[in-house]
Amino acid sequence: MKVTATAIPDVLLIEPTVYQDARGFLFESFNQKRFDEAVGRNVVFVQDNHSCSRKHVLRGLHYQIRRPQGKLVRVVTGEVLDVAVDLRRSSPTFSKFITGVLSADNCKQLWVPAGFAHGFFVLSEAADVLYKVTDYYSPDDERCLLWSDPAIGIPWPAVGEPVLSAKDRAGLPLSQAEVFA
Repeated sequence: MKVTATAIPDVLLIEPTVYQDARGFLFESFNQKRFDEAVGRNVVFVQDNHSCSRKHVLRGLHYQIRRPQGKLVRVVTGEVLDVAVDLRRSSPTFSKFITGVLSADNCKQLWVPAGFAHGFFVLSEAADVLYKVTDYYSPDDERCLLWSDPAIGIPWPAVGEPVLSAKDRAGLPLSQAEVFA
């Protein structure tokens, strides 16, 4: 497993060792001991989520304010542009974001710690995204950061208007959003 810090050091790109031959491939998608060593602490995951989305769907930018979730994200079918935005006001990277392409082909995973908004844009015809989370879903704590906020400036693919849920369309700009201390 190769672990690379991103431009926001707390967000990590994780690349498993993939064993491939004429039959196909095998890789260890999660190992608690190795993951804890990579992030430098014991992380407990309590829930696994699976979303399936079609081309040009944008999900996000989601976070939970009082019950923040760390997320380990990977794609098992298709390809997405994955995004994490630092919402920790005390962080030197507050309001900064990272992007990366996660796909079934590259097997990369992204560790997005608690305190970040997270979202993705589907680049392929469809994509299945799996993510492990560190706290349970809490509808009362759910918040949505406006995906197109110019104050953040995420360079989403230029495809016109993405396919959005009503919740994501109503996301708040950073200037109005609840953030972490």
